[in-house]
Amino acid sequence: MPNYLGLDGFRFGWVAAWIDDRGDHGFDYSPGLTRLLAMPHARAMIDMPIGLEPSGYRTCDLRARGMIGPAVFLGARRDLWTFPDMAAANRYYWEREGKGRGVSAQLWNIRDKLEEVDAIMTPVRQATIGEAHPELIFWNLAGRVRLESKTSPRGRVQRVALLKDRGFTKIETWLTQRHGTGIGRDDLIDACACAVAARDSKQSVGDGKTDPRGLRMEINY
Repeated sequence: MPNYLGLDGFRFGWVAAWIDDRGDHGFDYSPGLTRLLAMPHARAMIDMPIGLEPSGYRTCDLRARGMIGPAVFLGARRDLWTFPDMAAANRYYWEREGKGRGVSAQLWNIRDKLEEVDAIMTPVRQATIGEAHPELIFWNLAGRVRLESKTSPRGRVQRVALLKDRGFTKIETWLTQRHGTGIGRDDLIDACACAVAARDSKQSVGDGKTDPRGLRMEINY
């Protein structure tokens, strides 16, 4: 049976959740993406920007932000990871694009993972590995309704319930098994959401454009 793979970054690497057409499911984690993406899969979705311009905001991010709000980070650009610090990056972008067009601390903190994904992606690989956004996935699964904050007890219950309804019946057990791994509660939940999108998604947001390397800039949900 083909596996559908969802990946999300956490402090020490990446967490992957998978599910197959029979409903079997599991999770794994690794410091890097290579071993996890070597797992047999029909389709994978990763919570990380794929397709980067050297400047400006991606249309897919702007449109997704209009749908679900500030959970979507703006400003992912190629070579962000080459700046020595966030202040230097923002000075560069502000001078060329205008004040306020820099990067947030959240985006700066994932620059190494942004680089890691960019390094492995090609237009050929993008046929089976796509970009997804967990909050956009949950918004869609909930009937296009914004849920409570994922950091709130109510929001967590809502997301877990949606995942259980889609076959991740072990998610509550997994959340107790992650202790000592460094995997955050939300990281594991988000990886499962990406796996659901890998299996079920038939829609994306974007403008159909590709970046200078030929990668589509789109967010699947």
